[in-house]
Amino acid sequence: MLVITRRGIAAGLAATVAAPAIIRSAWAQAGTIKIGMVVPVTGAAAESGSFAQTGARIAVEQVNKAGGVLGKQLELVFEDDQTTNPGAVLAFSKLASQPDIVAFLGSIRSTQNHAMAPDMLKAGKPVGFGGTDPNLTKLGNPWLFRFRPNDSYSGKVIAQYGAKELGKKKWAIVHSTDAFGTAGAKALAEALPENGATLALDQGYANQSQDFTPVVLAVRQSGADVLGTYFTFETDLGIFARQLRQLGVTIPWVGSPSIVNISALKLAGPALHGTYGVADYAEDSSEASKSFGKAYRDVRKVAPDNQSSWTYDAVIVFALAMNKAGTTEPNKVRDAILAIRGHKGAEGEYNFDKNGDGLHGYNIVKNDKGEIKFDKRIDFTPQLG
Repeated sequence: MLVITRRGIAAGLAATVAAPAIIRSAWAQAGTIKIGMVVPVTGAAAESGSFAQTGARIAVEQVNKAGGVLGKQLELVFEDDQTTNPGAVLAFSKLASQPDIVAFLGSIRSTQNHAMAPDMLKAGKPVGFGGTDPNLTKLGNPWLFRFRPNDSYSGKVIAQYGAKELGKKKWAIVHSTDAFGTAGAKALAEALPENGATLALDQGYANQSQDFTPVVLAVRQSGADVLGTYFTFETDLGIFARQLRQLGVTIPWVGSPSIVNISALKLAGPALHGTYGVADYAEDSSEASKSFGKAYRDVRKVAPDNQSSWTYDAVIVFALAMNKAGTTEPNKVRDAILAIRGHKGAEGEYNFDKNGDGLHGYNIVKNDKGEIKFDKRIDFTPQLG
Protein backbone atom coordinates (compact mmCIF):
# COMPACT_ATOMS: atom_id res chain seq x y z
CA MET A 1 0.00 0.00 0.00
CA LEU A 2 1.31 3.43 -0.88
CA VAL A 3 1.60 6.04 1.84
CA ILE A 4 0.51 9.58 0.99
CA THR A 5 2.00 12.61 2.73
CA ARG A 6 0.01 15.72 3.60
CA ARG A 7 2.51 17.76 1.62
CA GLY A 8 2.00 15.47 -1.34
CA ILE A 9 -1.75 15.86 -1.14
CA ALA A 10 -1.49 19.63 -0.91
CA ALA A 11 0.76 19.71 -3.93
CA GLY A 12 -1.98 18.31 -6.08
CA LEU A 13 -2.86 14.94 -4.56
CA ALA A 14 -0.82 13.26 -7.23
CA ALA A 15 2.60 12.91 -5.67
CA THR A 16 3.29 9.98 -3.37
CA VAL A 17 5.98 9.22 -0.88
CA ALA A 18 8.79 7.24 -2.48
CA ALA A 19 8.00 3.58 -1.90
CA PRO A 20 10.30 0.60 -2.24
CA ALA A 21 10.86 -0.33 -5.85
CA ILE A 22 9.32 -3.76 -5.35
CA ILE A 23 6.02 -2.18 -4.21
CA ARG A 24 5.96 0.27 -7.11
CA SER A 25 6.65 -2.59 -9.49
CA ALA A 26 3.81 -4.65 -8.03
CA TRP A 27 1.37 -1.77 -8.50
CA ALA A 28 2.52 -1.29 -12.09
CA GLN A 29 2.04 -4.96 -12.90
CA ALA A 30 -1.41 -4.96 -11.37
CA GLY A 31 -2.49 -1.89 -13.33
CA THR A 32 -5.10 0.56 -12.11
CA ILE A 33 -8.87 0.83 -11.84
CA LYS A 34 -9.83 3.93 -13.83
CA ILE A 35 -12.75 6.30 -13.30
CA GLY A 36 -13.36 8.94 -15.96
CA MET A 37 -14.47 12.40 -14.87
CA VAL A 38 -16.12 15.12 -16.96
CA VAL A 39 -15.18 18.43 -15.35
CA PRO A 40 -14.92 22.13 -16.28
CA VAL A 41 -11.22 22.93 -16.55
CA THR A 42 -11.90 26.01 -18.70
CA GLY A 43 -14.87 28.36 -19.07
CA ALA A 44 -17.10 30.11 -16.53
CA ALA A 45 -17.13 27.20 -14.08
CA ALA A 46 -13.39 26.46 -14.12
CA GLU A 47 -12.91 27.43 -10.47
CA SER A 48 -15.77 25.19 -9.38
CA GLY A 49 -14.28 22.45 -11.52
CA SER A 50 -11.03 22.64 -9.59
CA PHE A 51 -12.99 22.12 -6.37
CA ALA A 52 -14.69 19.07 -7.88
CA GLN A 53 -11.33 17.61 -8.88
CA THR A 54 -9.98 18.12 -5.37
CA GLY A 55 -12.89 16.26 -3.79
CA ALA A 56 -12.45 13.31 -6.13
CA ARG A 57 -8.69 13.24 -5.62
CA ILE A 58 -9.02 13.23 -1.84
CA ALA A 59 -11.32 10.21 -2.15
CA VAL A 60 -8.89 8.41 -4.47
CA GLU A 61 -6.00 8.95 -2.04
CA GLN A 62 -8.09 7.65 0.86
CA VAL A 63 -9.20 4.59 -1.10
CA ASN A 64 -5.67 3.80 -2.22
CA LYS A 65 -4.25 4.23 1.28
CA ALA A 66 -6.88 1.76 2.52
CA GLY A 67 -5.84 -0.88 -0.02
CA GLY A 68 -7.36 0.30 -3.28
CA VAL A 69 -10.04 -1.44 -5.33
CA LEU A 70 -9.77 -5.17 -5.89
CA GLY A 71 -6.10 -4.97 -4.93
CA LYS A 72 -5.33 -2.26 -7.46
CA GLN A 73 -4.84 1.49 -7.27
CA LEU A 74 -7.72 3.74 -8.21
CA GLU A 75 -6.98 6.36 -10.88
CA LEU A 76 -8.89 9.37 -12.20
CA VAL A 77 -8.94 10.36 -15.87
CA PHE A 78 -10.14 13.93 -16.53
CA GLU A 79 -11.70 15.53 -19.62
CA ASP A 80 -12.57 19.24 -19.88
CA ASP A 81 -16.25 20.02 -20.55
CA GLN A 82 -15.39 23.70 -21.21
CA THR A 83 -18.50 24.68 -19.18
CA THR A 84 -20.72 24.01 -22.20
CA ASN A 85 -23.15 21.29 -23.21
CA PRO A 86 -21.31 20.43 -26.46
CA GLY A 87 -18.06 20.40 -24.50
CA ALA A 88 -19.53 17.98 -21.99
CA VAL A 89 -20.75 15.64 -24.74
CA LEU A 90 -17.32 15.65 -26.36
CA ALA A 91 -15.56 15.11 -23.04
CA PHE A 92 -17.74 12.13 -22.17
CA SER A 93 -17.31 10.58 -25.61
CA LYS A 94 -13.53 10.77 -25.21
CA LEU A 95 -13.74 8.99 -21.86
CA ALA A 96 -16.24 6.41 -23.07
CA SER A 97 -13.91 5.47 -25.94
CA GLN A 98 -11.36 4.21 -23.42
CA PRO A 99 -12.29 0.59 -22.63
CA ASP A 100 -10.24 0.43 -19.42
CA ILE A 101 -12.40 3.12 -17.74
CA VAL A 102 -14.91 1.21 -15.60
CA ALA A 103 -17.13 4.06 -14.33
CA PHE A 104 -17.66 7.78 -14.82
CA LEU A 105 -18.42 10.99 -12.97
CA GLY A 106 -20.70 13.31 -14.91
CA SER A 107 -21.58 16.92 -14.17
CA ILE A 108 -23.03 18.89 -11.27
CA ARG A 109 -25.12 20.70 -13.89
CA SER A 110 -28.36 19.05 -14.93
CA THR A 111 -28.39 20.56 -18.39
CA GLN A 112 -25.01 18.98 -19.18
CA ASN A 113 -26.13 15.59 -17.86
CA HIS A 114 -29.19 15.72 -20.09
CA ALA A 115 -26.91 16.45 -23.05
CA MET A 116 -24.65 13.50 -22.19
CA ALA A 117 -27.47 11.11 -21.22
CA PRO A 118 -27.77 9.27 -24.58
CA ASP A 119 -24.04 8.51 -24.61
CA MET A 120 -24.14 7.52 -20.95
CA LEU A 121 -26.82 4.96 -21.75
CA LYS A 122 -24.82 3.69 -24.71
CA ALA A 123 -21.65 3.34 -22.61
CA GLY A 124 -23.37 0.84 -20.31
CA LYS A 125 -21.27 1.59 -17.22
CA PRO A 126 -22.10 3.30 -13.90
CA VAL A 127 -22.19 7.11 -14.01
CA GLY A 128 -22.25 9.21 -10.85
CA PHE A 129 -23.53 12.77 -11.26
CA GLY A 130 -24.47 15.83 -9.22
CA GLY A 131 -27.25 17.46 -11.27
CA THR A 132 -30.44 17.87 -9.24
CA ASP A 133 -33.18 17.87 -11.92
CA PRO A 134 -35.52 15.09 -10.67
CA ASN A 135 -36.12 13.93 -14.26
CA LEU A 136 -32.54 12.71 -14.69
CA THR A 137 -33.21 9.53 -12.73
CA LYS A 138 -36.52 9.01 -14.50
CA LEU A 139 -35.07 8.66 -17.99
CA GLY A 140 -35.09 4.88 -17.90
CA ASN A 141 -31.29 4.85 -17.84
CA PRO A 142 -30.14 2.17 -15.35
CA TRP A 143 -26.58 3.52 -15.21
CA LEU A 144 -27.26 6.91 -13.61
CA PHE A 145 -26.59 7.39 -9.89
CA ARG A 146 -27.16 10.74 -8.21
CA PHE A 147 -24.85 11.88 -5.40
CA ARG A 148 -26.85 14.92 -4.35
CA PRO A 149 -30.53 15.12 -3.33
CA ASN A 150 -32.81 16.02 -6.22
CA ASP A 151 -34.91 19.17 -6.42
CA SER A 152 -38.18 17.51 -5.53
CA TYR A 153 -36.66 17.66 -2.03
CA SER A 154 -35.08 21.11 -2.29
CA GLY A 155 -38.37 22.67 -3.38
CA LYS A 156 -40.17 21.17 -0.38
CA VAL A 157 -37.47 22.28 2.04
CA ILE A 158 -37.25 25.85 0.68
CA ALA A 159 -41.03 26.26 0.79
CA GLN A 160 -41.36 24.78 4.27
CA TYR A 161 -38.55 26.84 5.76
CA GLY A 162 -39.60 30.13 4.17
CA ALA A 163 -43.26 29.76 5.03
CA LYS A 164 -43.09 28.15 8.46
CA GLU A 165 -39.74 29.19 9.94
CA LEU A 166 -39.55 32.69 8.41
CA GLY A 167 -43.31 33.21 8.30
CA LYS A 168 -43.35 34.49 4.71
CA LYS A 169 -46.21 33.56 2.39
CA LYS A 170 -45.96 35.57 -0.84
CA TRP A 171 -43.18 34.21 -3.03
CA ALA A 172 -41.14 35.44 -5.96
CA ILE A 173 -39.23 32.65 -7.71
CA VAL A 174 -36.23 33.49 -9.92
CA HIS A 175 -34.68 30.64 -11.87
CA SER A 176 -32.55 29.67 -14.83
CA THR A 177 -34.56 28.58 -17.85
CA ASP A 178 -32.36 25.47 -18.25
CA ALA A 179 -33.39 21.98 -17.10
CA PHE A 180 -32.14 22.49 -13.55
CA GLY A 181 -33.73 25.88 -13.00
CA THR A 182 -37.05 24.98 -14.61
CA ALA A 183 -37.42 21.75 -12.62
CA GLY A 184 -36.40 23.42 -9.36
CA ALA A 185 -38.81 26.31 -9.80
CA LYS A 186 -41.61 23.89 -10.61
CA ALA A 187 -40.90 21.84 -7.48
CA LEU A 188 -40.86 24.96 -5.30
CA ALA A 189 -44.07 26.36 -6.81
CA GLU A 190 -45.84 23.04 -6.28
CA ALA A 191 -44.76 22.95 -2.62
CA LEU A 192 -46.10 26.42 -1.78
CA PRO A 193 -49.83 25.62 -1.34
CA GLU A 194 -49.24 22.85 1.19
CA ASN A 195 -47.31 25.39 3.26
CA GLY A 196 -50.04 28.01 3.07
CA ALA A 197 -48.09 30.18 0.62
CA THR A 198 -48.81 31.71 -2.79
CA LEU A 199 -46.79 32.51 -5.89
CA ALA A 200 -46.47 36.20 -6.79
CA LEU A 201 -43.82 35.87 -9.51
CA ASP A 202 -42.24 33.12 -11.62
CA GLN A 203 -39.30 34.80 -13.37
CA GLY A 204 -36.85 32.96 -15.62
CA TYR A 205 -33.52 34.17 -16.97
CA ALA A 206 -30.93 32.96 -19.49
CA ASN A 207 -27.71 31.44 -18.18
CA GLN A 208 -24.59 33.63 -18.17
CA SER A 209 -26.53 36.87 -18.40
CA GLN A 210 -24.63 40.07 -17.77
CA ASP A 211 -27.47 42.29 -16.51
CA PHE A 212 -30.24 41.20 -14.14
CA THR A 213 -31.84 44.61 -13.74
CA PRO A 214 -35.15 43.62 -15.43
CA VAL A 215 -35.34 40.50 -13.25
CA VAL A 216 -34.67 42.48 -10.07
CA LEU A 217 -37.28 45.09 -11.02
CA ALA A 218 -39.83 42.33 -11.59
CA VAL A 219 -39.12 40.98 -8.09
CA ARG A 220 -39.46 44.44 -6.55
CA GLN A 221 -42.72 45.15 -8.36
CA SER A 222 -44.27 41.76 -7.51
CA GLY A 223 -44.99 42.64 -3.90
CA ALA A 224 -43.42 39.37 -2.76
CA ASP A 225 -42.24 39.14 0.85
CA VAL A 226 -39.78 36.28 0.24
CA LEU A 227 -37.52 35.21 -2.63
CA GLY A 228 -36.68 31.66 -3.72
CA THR A 229 -34.01 31.05 -6.38
CA TYR A 230 -32.48 28.35 -8.57
CA PHE A 231 -29.23 29.61 -10.11
CA THR A 232 -27.14 27.30 -12.26
CA PHE A 233 -23.95 29.37 -12.46
CA GLU A 234 -22.34 31.11 -9.50
CA THR A 235 -21.28 34.00 -11.77
CA ASP A 236 -24.93 34.75 -12.56
CA LEU A 237 -25.88 34.54 -8.90
CA GLY A 238 -23.13 36.97 -7.93
CA ILE A 239 -24.30 39.58 -10.45
CA PHE A 240 -27.94 39.14 -9.47
CA ALA A 241 -27.20 39.43 -5.74
CA ARG A 242 -25.27 42.67 -6.13
CA GLN A 243 -27.92 44.22 -8.39
CA LEU A 244 -30.69 43.05 -6.06
CA ARG A 245 -29.15 44.96 -3.16
CA GLN A 246 -28.24 47.98 -5.31
CA LEU A 247 -31.90 48.33 -6.28
CA GLY A 248 -33.05 48.13 -2.69
CA VAL A 249 -34.61 44.65 -2.51
CA THR A 250 -34.08 43.32 1.02
CA ILE A 251 -36.76 40.64 1.44
CA PRO A 252 -35.67 37.28 2.93
CA TRP A 253 -34.00 35.02 0.37
CA VAL A 254 -33.86 31.22 0.42
CA GLY A 255 -31.83 29.78 -2.44
CA SER A 256 -30.81 26.51 -4.02
CA PRO A 257 -27.35 25.10 -3.15
CA SER A 258 -25.45 27.48 -5.44
CA ILE A 259 -26.17 30.31 -2.97
CA VAL A 260 -23.60 28.87 -0.56
CA ASN A 261 -20.98 27.73 -3.08
CA ILE A 262 -17.53 29.17 -2.49
CA SER A 263 -17.42 30.88 -5.89
CA ALA A 264 -20.77 32.59 -5.29
CA LEU A 265 -19.72 33.77 -1.85
CA LYS A 266 -16.56 35.31 -3.27
CA LEU A 267 -18.36 37.01 -6.15
CA ALA A 268 -21.31 38.38 -4.18
CA GLY A 269 -19.67 39.14 -0.85
CA PRO A 270 -21.90 41.15 1.51
CA ALA A 271 -24.79 41.02 -0.98
CA LEU A 272 -25.45 37.47 0.24
CA HIS A 273 -25.17 38.23 3.96
CA GLY A 274 -28.31 37.21 5.81
CA THR A 275 -29.54 34.85 3.10
CA TYR A 276 -30.55 31.23 3.60
CA GLY A 277 -29.93 28.22 1.44
CA VAL A 278 -30.60 24.53 1.11
CA ALA A 279 -27.23 22.84 1.18
CA ASP A 280 -26.65 19.21 0.44
CA TYR A 281 -23.23 19.67 2.07
CA ALA A 282 -22.93 21.43 5.44
CA GLU A 283 -19.71 20.84 7.33
CA ASP A 284 -21.27 20.75 10.79
CA SER A 285 -24.18 18.51 9.85
CA SER A 286 -22.49 15.17 10.67
CA GLU A 287 -19.23 13.56 11.72
CA ALA A 288 -18.66 12.34 8.14
CA SER A 289 -19.14 15.90 6.84
CA LYS A 290 -16.70 17.25 9.44
CA SER A 291 -14.13 14.61 8.50
CA PHE A 292 -14.32 15.53 4.83
CA GLY A 293 -14.15 19.21 5.73
CA LYS A 294 -10.89 18.69 7.60
CA ALA A 295 -9.36 16.68 4.75
CA TYR A 296 -10.38 19.35 2.24
CA ARG A 297 -9.09 22.23 4.36
CA ASP A 298 -5.74 20.46 4.68
CA VAL A 299 -5.48 20.60 0.89
CA ARG A 300 -7.18 23.84 -0.20
CA LYS A 301 -6.93 25.91 3.01
CA VAL A 302 -10.58 26.93 2.59
CA ALA A 303 -13.92 25.38 3.49
CA PRO A 304 -15.37 22.90 0.99
CA ASP A 305 -18.77 23.15 -0.67
CA ASN A 306 -20.99 20.80 -2.66
CA GLN A 307 -18.82 21.09 -5.75
CA SER A 308 -16.28 18.88 -4.00
CA SER A 309 -18.37 16.84 -1.57
CA TRP A 310 -20.44 15.00 -4.17
CA THR A 311 -17.40 13.92 -6.20
CA TYR A 312 -15.74 12.73 -3.01
CA ASP A 313 -18.79 10.66 -2.08
CA ALA A 314 -19.19 9.27 -5.61
CA VAL A 315 -15.62 7.94 -5.75
CA ILE A 316 -15.91 6.40 -2.27
CA VAL A 317 -19.23 4.72 -3.12
CA PHE A 318 -17.97 3.39 -6.45
CA ALA A 319 -14.91 1.92 -4.74
CA LEU A 320 -17.08 0.42 -2.00
CA ALA A 321 -19.44 -1.12 -4.56
CA MET A 322 -16.64 -2.61 -6.67
CA ASN A 323 -15.00 -4.15 -3.64
CA LYS A 324 -18.33 -5.59 -2.45
CA ALA A 325 -19.11 -6.92 -5.91
CA GLY A 326 -15.63 -8.39 -6.22
CA THR A 327 -15.48 -7.20 -9.83
CA THR A 328 -15.72 -4.16 -12.09
CA GLU A 329 -18.33 -5.90 -14.28
CA PRO A 330 -20.94 -3.14 -14.84
CA ASN A 331 -24.11 -5.01 -13.94
CA LYS A 332 -22.68 -6.39 -10.71
CA VAL A 333 -21.34 -2.98 -9.71
CA ARG A 334 -24.74 -1.46 -10.47
CA ASP A 335 -26.46 -4.01 -8.22
CA ALA A 336 -23.94 -3.34 -5.45
CA ILE A 337 -24.59 0.42 -5.60
CA LEU A 338 -28.36 -0.05 -5.46
CA ALA A 339 -27.92 -2.31 -2.41
CA ILE A 340 -26.06 0.34 -0.38
CA ARG A 341 -27.88 1.28 2.81
CA GLY A 342 -26.77 3.58 5.61
CA HIS A 343 -23.48 4.69 4.09
CA LYS A 344 -22.50 7.92 5.83
CA GLY A 345 -20.93 10.26 3.30
CA ALA A 346 -19.95 13.91 3.29
CA GLU A 347 -23.33 14.84 1.79
CA GLY A 348 -25.46 12.69 4.07
CA GLU A 349 -26.57 9.10 4.56
CA TYR A 350 -26.82 7.14 1.32
CA ASN A 351 -29.74 4.78 0.80
CA PHE A 352 -30.13 4.22 -2.93
CA ASP A 353 -33.64 3.86 -4.31
CA LYS A 354 -34.54 1.97 -7.47
CA ASN A 355 -34.10 5.11 -9.60
CA GLY A 356 -30.51 5.67 -8.50
CA ASP A 357 -31.09 8.53 -6.04
CA GLY A 358 -28.87 8.12 -3.00
CA LEU A 359 -29.91 11.08 -0.83
CA HIS A 360 -33.36 12.23 0.27
CA GLY A 361 -33.10 15.51 2.16
CA TYR A 362 -31.27 18.81 2.63
CA ASN A 363 -29.59 20.96 5.23
CA ILE A 364 -30.72 24.52 5.89
CA VAL A 365 -27.86 26.98 6.37
CA LYS A 366 -27.57 30.73 6.89
CA ASN A 367 -24.99 33.18 5.61
CA ASP A 368 -23.93 34.97 8.79
CA LYS A 369 -21.74 37.84 7.55
CA GLY A 370 -19.95 35.51 5.16
CA GLU A 371 -19.79 32.49 7.44
CA ILE A 372 -22.09 29.60 6.50
CA LYS A 373 -23.76 28.26 9.63
CA PHE A 374 -25.71 25.00 9.82
CA ASP A 375 -29.28 25.32 11.10
CA LYS A 376 -31.10 22.03 10.62
CA ARG A 377 -31.37 18.88 8.51
CA ILE A 378 -34.69 17.96 6.90
CA ASP A 379 -34.96 14.43 5.47
CA PHE A 380 -37.81 12.61 3.78
CA THR A 381 -38.51 8.89 3.78
CA PRO A 382 -37.50 7.39 0.40
CA GLN A 383 -39.19 4.50 -1.38
CA LEU A 384 -36.32 2.07 -1.63
CA GLY A 385 -36.19 -0.52 -4.39
